[in-house]
Amino acid sequence: MTLHPLVSRAAEGSLPEWAVAGDPRRAHMARVAELMAAWADGLGLDAAARTRWVAAAHLHDALRDEDPALLRGTVPPAERTLPDAVLHGPAAAERIRVEGVLDGELLLAVGWHTLGDPRFGALGRALYVADFLEPGRTYLPEWRAELRGRMPDALDDVALEVARARMGRGLERGAPLQARSVDFWNVLVREAA
Repeated sequence: MTLHPLVSRAAEGSLPEWAVAGDPRRAHMARVAELMAAWADGLGLDAAARTRWVAAAHLHDALRDEDPALLRGTVPPAERTLPDAVLHGPAAAERIRVEGVLDGELLLAVGWHTLGDPRFGALGRALYVADFLEPGRTYLPEWRAELRGRMPDALDDVALEVARARMGRGLERGAPLQARSVDFWNVLVREAA
């Protein structure tokens, strides 16, 4: 598989010039990339697949520090009503696509790493999990460490636990659930049955 230069550079930690991510955000992306690299190795993925996993980790929050009002106009019309906190994923995926990256699995993973997506394969599920479990997160550190310790062999089970926690926190705050997240949950539950 020939990788797009943007993907190869991202896997080395070099973000596109359009990225808007401060030092704390870049540190988060580096920690996610470390998890993704370790998990790709643990699964025995080939070099190209490993590069894609690490690149997705470095790209997932490339626009996280951008003003959501500016991002809203850059995403497809169907995504313009998304909450501010999740716009950065679809906006980054769209920028990456415009740059010529046609890797649908990588674009899907970057675009929906915060909400999940029922179409996720291993790359999307791993990024969804790594973003939530990276060791810089301070909420329930022991539980997160236990889940990280089960990776990558229990990816689907861990993804189900992470989805439960993410949706549960939203429900506790009284936030509406996104249909994409519910659909992802339903896929994970059906697969676990």
